[in-house]
Amino acid sequence: MADRINGLALLFPGQGSQAAGMGKELASNHAVARQTFEEADEALGYSLSKLCFEGPDEQLRLTEITQPAILTVSIAAYRVLAEAGITPSFVAGHSLGEYSAHVAAGTLTFADAVRTVRQRGKYMQEAVPVGVGAMAAILALPLETIRGACQEAAALFAGETCEPANINSPGQVVISGSKACVEKAAELCKQKGAKRAVMLPVSAPFHCSLMQPAQDRLAEDLRGLNFLTPKVPVMCNVEAVPVTDGDKARETLVRQVTGAVQWESSMRALVALGVNRFVEAGPGAVLTGLLRQIDKTQSCVNVENEASLQKCKAQFES
Repeated sequence: MADRINGLALLFPGQGSQAAGMGKELASNHAVARQTFEEADEALGYSLSKLCFEGPDEQLRLTEITQPAILTVSIAAYRVLAEAGITPSFVAGHSLGEYSAHVAAGTLTFADAVRTVRQRGKYMQEAVPVGVGAMAAILALPLETIRGACQEAAALFAGETCEPANINSPGQVVISGSKACVEKAAELCKQKGAKRAVMLPVSAPFHCSLMQPAQDRLAEDLRGLNFLTPKVPVMCNVEAVPVTDGDKARETLVRQVTGAVQWESSMRALVALGVNRFVEAGPGAVLTGLLRQIDKTQSCVNVENEASLQKCKAQFES
């Protein structure tokens, strides 16, 4: 593999970036991407590639399919980039994307990761009955004000939960918890000056304490896997610090299920470590958009198909 490019971080997307057709072009044009989909199909025992390439969308939205699907497309994109000599000095992934980051860093094998995230998706879905939990995106309100609104709402509903779940950028925080509590917190955030407070169409309240049953089940699975020393540091979601040790990688992936995704802090930490170029590998461009909100001076391109790949390659050749 080519020498790693100093100052380059690869970013890997999480759930919500899926769409029918994802990865199809990369698989058609690059043997290494095609092989990635074949590996996933074999590891899972069904044709994930067909679901990625053709849909239907309603199946791709099922959490236990969504998670391995996004991971597979992300690793296909990563391998195509690596083949072109675009190899990072740091990696990071948003929620599910942290598994893609660990595959890219060599901490986990791809087959182990793709099977694990299928189970992760299943456990998260089963942790809370559909309709009991909810998530909402709060736009343009300070984090401490949002945290206060969550605490106020929780005080009104005895024993219920509402917590910041994804601290994505200065203008976007996602809250998660019991449905009535989240709805009340969203209403309070609007009263406190939020530009918008939008209930999200999700199947479970991710990254909050309601996910404890899923975390416990996943911890058992992760204990059975071989975690190697990452070849490059992996910025972890729960602490926004680089992980360079296999045991620490396992522990942070466990805590991530109930812990908030510290995405804004993670990106600022990477910049402080000397990262000045970012590439988002996988479907969509959600992380590219968030980085623009966090630090407009940073360059970020996404790679999900042939056109975006060629655009990215041209930047590194110039």
